Amino acid sequence: NPKLDPYLWQRGITLYYADKFQEGKEQFERHQTVNTQDVENAVWHFLCAVRAPNGSVESARENLIPITGDTRVPMKEVHDLFAGTGSIEAVLAAAAKEGDPAQSEDAKNAFLYAHLYLGIYYEAIGNADLMKEHIAKAAGEYQLEHYMGKVAQVHAKLRGVE
Repeated sequence: NPKLDPYLWQRGITLYYADKFQEGKEQFERHQTVNTQDVENAVWHFLCAVRAPNGSVESARENLIPITGDTRVPMKEVHDLFAGTGSIEAVLAAAAKEGDPAQSEDAKNAFLYAHLYLGIYYEAIGNADLMKEHIAKAAGEYQLEHYMGKVAQVHAKLRGVE
């Protein structure tokens, strides 16, 4: 159903893992028309833009989809990191404000997202060692059984992360 296409952000993630980066980038651009305040959409668009033909971190950063209203922890800090104005420390500090991940599902979720997006950030900038370190945490220590938790697990498997 072509009317549903803009809503298929999961398809964009699949295109990323299928190495169809230009198609993924375009899918996230269409998704932006129906979900204007989702940092994850901006980040996956960035990831595809980096690896699309003629892509680079610099051009992806210049064209990062602006997001101002995503209140999920630590999404503001993740967006700032990909924009080049944030830091790894800020992402982790935001997650830590949610509390002890061993005691709170919300805290565990925040740490899963922090480490997933730090891992794919490092993948985008070409640091495989730090990508593996963070993906291992997202897929292992902070593993959750929701869609993005499964994405972390798939990422770990595809990249040989234990």
